[in-house]
Amino acid sequence: MNLHQFRFVYEAARRNLNLTETAKALHTSQPGISKAIMELEEELGVDIFVRHGKRLKRVTEPGQQVLQSIDIILRELGNLRRIGDEYAMQDAGTLSIATTHTQARYVLPEPVAALRKKFPKVSVSLHQGTPEQVAQMVLDETADIGLATESLSDFPDLVTLPCYEWQHVVVMPASHPLTQVPRLTLEQLAAEPLISYHPSFTGRKRIDQAFAQRGLTPNVVLEAIDADVIKTYTRLGLGIGLVAEMAVKDDPMMSTPGSELVWRPVGHLFGPNMARLAFKRGAYLRQFVLSFAELISDRLSRALIMQAMQLPNSHQGDGDYGL
Repeated sequence: MNLHQFRFVYEAARRNLNLTETAKALHTSQPGISKAIMELEEELGVDIFVRHGKRLKRVTEPGQQVLQSIDIILRELGNLRRIGDEYAMQDAGTLSIATTHTQARYVLPEPVAALRKKFPKVSVSLHQGTPEQVAQMVLDETADIGLATESLSDFPDLVTLPCYEWQHVVVMPASHPLTQVPRLTLEQLAAEPLISYHPSFTGRKRIDQAFAQRGLTPNVVLEAIDADVIKTYTRLGLGIGLVAEMAVKDDPMMSTPGSELVWRPVGHLFGPNMARLAFKRGAYLRQFVLSFAELISDRLSRALIMQAMQLPNSHQGDGDYGL
């Protein structure tokens, strides 16, 4: 048996048993993959896949165990490479970060700049996507680290740690009547055309849940994944915006007298949100990855991260590791 066979089996399982897609992903031929998988099955003495003709239909029960072992082998192989990189180049390499648009735009610039100052030989690769895509990029080892609000704690093979709490704010034209209301209500917001995040982004689930619990149906006229887009359409008069507070706090166009837009906190309506940092369980974390985590949040330390990485999956549910 060899690593090529392991990779073929692992990738076939990831690609929903589609050998054509597996061959494309691995830049090889479909017959070659089929032959290698059958050779591994013959050597192991078990069928990893159930077949219908030449097509793979499902993973067998012993195949599930084989896949678990292959996952560990490939993960440790990746760790060996990272350990080699760590000791060959103590202060150099690439930090790959998977995150959402909001985090990339408003949260990460200062930590990234601080990391580059501390490790000038480290380059940074930013991958942006939905929270689910962020989680998958960390699981696939496309990214060393993931940062998002929703969904990360739903993946048992991720270690997630809380970074910081934030709340939603309402953004509206300075002339809007609701600017005169000292404490906004859900009923007042439900009566307005709303511009908010797409349901998979930036705490939108909390917004929907709050309206639903009150028996209200919000009039969402536009959804976006970028707070700057929401502010732009709010400025054009399409409605009032609901965005994350980090998108307005340092915006010079909203903090000066005579600004077109103003914002009001609405954490009392939708509750706090928690941004979380994610690592793949069992991954080897290079020193600059740990340093970057500490730069993102003063809640995090190397000792705390390493402690969390060593906990078994059964502890994943608590998620906060004593924080």
